[in-house]
Amino acid sequence: MIKKIALGFTALVVVLVVVIALQPSEFRVERTQTIEAPAPVVFAQINDFRNWEDWSPWAQLDESMEVTYEGAETGEGAIYTWQGNDDVGQGRMTILESTPPEEVVIKLEFIKPFESTNTTRFVLKPAGEATEVSWIIAGDKNFISKAFGLVFDMDAAIGADFEKGLTAMNTAAQAAAAEEAAPAEAADPTEVEVPADEAEGGEAAGDADEAAPAEGAGE
Repeated sequence: MIKKIALGFTALVVVLVVVIALQPSEFRVERTQTIEAPAPVVFAQINDFRNWEDWSPWAQLDESMEVTYEGAETGEGAIYTWQGNDDVGQGRMTILESTPPEEVVIKLEFIKPFESTNTTRFVLKPAGEATEVSWIIAGDKNFISKAFGLVFDMDAAIGADFEKGLTAMNTAAQAAAAEEAAPAEAADPTEVEVPADEAEGGEAAGDADEAAPAEGAGE
């Protein structure tokens, strides 16, 4: 009896291993949303890690998260590291490629709660006065990741975070666009309305000035 149970258990393990091994060796999650702001403004939100605090879906999960900025201030070579609670873990992001205002490619390294390295891309396409932004993450799946994928819907979970982030990015980009437009509007020359009584007084003074030389000539 025990031998039959052992054989059955072994067969089950073999089947499970085969099922896991046959899972896709790569994963990809992508979400796209229209951001109501010009491409250069949206690009700046992504290309500068300091702006991520305004829209990253994970920045709100741990208000005491430790964050550091290293390397370049923006664009290629900029580095963002974080360490926080169990919800955010620990990791590091490095901008590998920056093509204004079209694309940003980021190396995403998780340290805790597990180690993994993936590639994240933001692709921007102008859509009139707005911008279509695609947030993409892709990477390889090892055996453990494949097994985890049998009980965890990565597309649904990560995709939901991407959707929250893009919605928050829309708000942040609109605010940034409005802030940039404000000084320009203030610098534009505008017509100043003159009260009617002042305008009439000015016309009367002008008539008097024109009349004075005429009277002098008559004398």
